[in-house]
Amino acid sequence: AVGLCAVLAARRLGAERIIALGRHEARTDIARRFGATDVVAERGDAAVEAVRELTRGQGAHAVVEAVGTEQSMRTALHIARDGGAIGFVGVPHGSGTGVDLGVMFNRNVALRGGVAPVRTYIPELLPDILDGTIDPSPVFDMTVGLEGVPDGYKAMDERVALKVLVTTD
Repeated sequence: AVGLCAVLAARRLGAERIIALGRHEARTDIARRFGATDVVAERGDAAVEAVRELTRGQGAHAVVEAVGTEQSMRTALHIARDGGAIGFVGVPHGSGTGVDLGVMFNRNVALRGGVAPVRTYIPELLPDILDGTIDPSPVFDMTVGLEGVPDGYKAMDERVALKVLVTTD
């Protein structure tokens, strides 16, 4: 859902072209609904080639890496244009990084990452959600009460649910 929300944020900030990478149709449909102008279903080198083709060989100005795998970081690095930037928000899996510092240095690609200071953004973003300017609700495809939280986590782990909304009623 982080990558999908990045699409929503890019649209909110006025990006003219938003390329989403993904293979799950339900998620890529949400990406389009959130503002993706293009969807690339390939992975690895094929994804890099597809993005390079869409950007006339230049690559993307800004890339959000929201998966956290070595392969996804390597893909992010190679779809970023020279002088571009990667926002690293995917929680890292394993010990490898996929980051080739030589490539980053030679192509002047910036990397910034970490946990987002969510509370800082609430005053700016909550009014947009409440007035309907932003509608993140499509990422919530399952609702549970407090007693159903374990089932919600299981559904997300098994990729049956994207995100689970917990209600207290």
